[in-house]
Amino acid sequence: MRATRRLGSVLSLLIALLATAMVMGLLAAGLLIPAVGGAGLATNKSIDLFNGLPSTFAMNPLAQQSRILAADGSTIATPFNENRIVVPLNKVAPIMQKAQVAIEDERFFQHGGIDPKGLLRALTSNAQGGGVQGASTLTQQYVKVSLQNEALSSGNTTAARNAVAREGLQGYVRKLQELKYATALEQKYSKDQILDGYLNLVYYGDQQYGIEAAAEHYFSVPASKLNLPQAALLAGVVNQPTAYDPVNNPNDSKARRNIVLQKMYQQKIITFKQYSDASVSPISLKLKNVSGNCASSKYPYFCNYVENWLSQQPSLGKTVKARQAALESGGLTIKTSFQPKMAAILDAKLRARVPSNNKYGINDAAAMIKPGTGQIIATGQNTSYSTTAGLGKSGINLANSGFTFGSSTKFFQIVTALERNASPDMTIDVAPQTAKNADNELGTSFRYSAFQGPCYQNARGSFVIGNDFVVPTGKMTYARATAWSVNTAFTKLTEDVGMCNVVDTMVKLGLNRKDLQITPASVVLGVGLTSPIGLASAYATAAAGGMYCPPRPVDSMIDGNGKKLAISVGKCKRVMSQQVAAETTQIFRAVLNPDDHKATGYKAALANNRPAAGKTGTVSGANNIWFVGYTPQLATAVWVGHGSGSDRPLRNVPINGQLIGSGHYIFAGDLAAPMWKDIMDAALKGQPIKQFPTVPGMNTGTDTPSSGPSSPSSSSTSTQISVPNVVGQDINSAIATLQAAGFHVQVGPNRPGPQPRGQITAMSASGGSASQGTTIFIYPSSG
Repeated sequence: MRATRRLGSVLSLLIALLATAMVMGLLAAGLLIPAVGGAGLATNKSIDLFNGLPSTFAMNPLAQQSRILAADGSTIATPFNENRIVVPLNKVAPIMQKAQVAIEDERFFQHGGIDPKGLLRALTSNAQGGGVQGASTLTQQYVKVSLQNEALSSGNTTAARNAVAREGLQGYVRKLQELKYATALEQKYSKDQILDGYLNLVYYGDQQYGIEAAAEHYFSVPASKLNLPQAALLAGVVNQPTAYDPVNNPNDSKARRNIVLQKMYQQKIITFKQYSDASVSPISLKLKNVSGNCASSKYPYFCNYVENWLSQQPSLGKTVKARQAALESGGLTIKTSFQPKMAAILDAKLRARVPSNNKYGINDAAAMIKPGTGQIIATGQNTSYSTTAGLGKSGINLANSGFTFGSSTKFFQIVTALERNASPDMTIDVAPQTAKNADNELGTSFRYSAFQGPCYQNARGSFVIGNDFVVPTGKMTYARATAWSVNTAFTKLTEDVGMCNVVDTMVKLGLNRKDLQITPASVVLGVGLTSPIGLASAYATAAAGGMYCPPRPVDSMIDGNGKKLAISVGKCKRVMSQQVAAETTQIFRAVLNPDDHKATGYKAALANNRPAAGKTGTVSGANNIWFVGYTPQLATAVWVGHGSGSDRPLRNVPINGQLIGSGHYIFAGDLAAPMWKDIMDAALKGQPIKQFPTVPGMNTGTDTPSSGPSSPSSSSTSTQISVPNVVGQDINSAIATLQAAGFHVQVGPNRPGPQPRGQITAMSASGGSASQGTTIFIYPSSG
């Protein structure tokens, strides 16, 4: 009974409101309604109630699609909650504007938000049927859809239902508030502004919101280019988007289109001939579907990387949730550094060497970085994107996944040594392999105590490091030890320069300390974790003359209003001198020496003698293999292994039907190196051949095979002189003795030893010879 009285009260209010308004002629102007003396007490109370309803209504910014663009402007993805592209009214064809008004509200430009004639007709009908239907002006429709959208966006499903209620008391209450908001809206905004908002807001079926997205989707034209039949069809969809969807219900859609055309003719918007011609024309759709989310993108892995990166950008919001909302509804334009042509090269070359459907589940991946910028040019892998497991499928971005990186860690050891005034022609001691490890393999024994430092404390026991093949013992230059990837030499080098210093170098070149296993064997053999993006960025530092730039996929971000947003990314910074960068490059060019077939990367030598530097990386057991290298223009890391995280070795597995590798183990030089060459030759084709900067008088040592005057491993003419033994001397005396003999001196960390605290307990090149000017490392005793 109470509900019936309330319903009657609301209905009475509407009728009284309408009657008074028609007498006063005020609703057509969208004004407040004064009490009327002759209208009666009930009518005046109804008018008071209407005037007391909330009237504040703003045309809030609409949710619209964002765009993630490649460097060439092509679209990678358009993330959205609602696929909408907001455009101003002058970018909507006039015929489209007229068609929408003709079918939805032919008196739109005459009323003030409420159409009294239509409302009276609807009220008379609805009083008998019990529902609130019809009579909504275009302005009222805008209010209704806006309220529903805002409620859904905030997660208020109850408010969303109330915003479109059609039956009973709630329906009448909704209509009453809608009327009040409509009059308020008409007072605040012009008709063009309201029509603009409406055309950008409403749903046009098939997941298309707003006229621009609908025009692009159904006809592959912007809204400004819509013709008469197209405009009439779209205008007709709005009333019942599912029923009149031209894709799924073409016949009903065509019939509805012709109703719109008839309305336009009756309202003298078009001529009879225009009406006749358009009404018999077929529905000619030219569908264009956007790649909304990353899963449907042509570049899903890179797209996901970009979205994850954006979720850490403070300018998009205070929380990850807010940033995601900005991406999906803020109309952002994200310009990336991604180059589709380079990505195509990566995918083609990676799949050519390791087909995606190989039955052994071997994967590969690569990342390209532009030195001196941090820009990620491209990533690629030999799998198809899928969240469902299967042969040749993966949902994991392997270019940004962590893998053990093997001998590519030697880059960090060389940089560390050169930073401590070592010279490229300095030699490393290669001791005989007389000890055996746990697998009964020959190697050289080293004491844990010799590697102690701030990052590692262990003074007990020893460990054994071996080489992958037999190497000569004695003195070996940095270049040859690097080219041949001599583990025992680099273990000694790490001991000399201080293991913790090597770890620090890794970190300042972008590796995550938490992903590193900080033990002597792990640091020497690259047992920590890093990604192709991470290693390519680290090596790019040398190509950039010592400037490290954190990797980034985005060049610019612009919001929906055209405002440029700040990008939060670490700045490029100098982490090594230009000389150290040049010396590092000179040493690592020896790895690609095509005339030295003991060089692990000789198969990576580039076409046309293009200068390049790099390093192979084979993890013990060949679980993961790498080649990381660079030219002055481009740094690329290539990885091969099992993307599932399996530790299965790459052994006895045919690649393209052929067994490769020594003892059927696939080493980095067998597969990753030639794969890197394939990629770089194609990527750099047609680009100028640039030379690396050199350091005057720099050479790579006397024992490196000559390969011509311009080779990075050409022989040295430097004189080898005897290194005085300063063990047992105090620090100052030791420095003076070595400097008098023509050497530079670097004091290393304290080590346990039999000498009194402060006296020298160990040194590099003890009892041997080295080139004049070489840096000799000395280590005081900790007592």
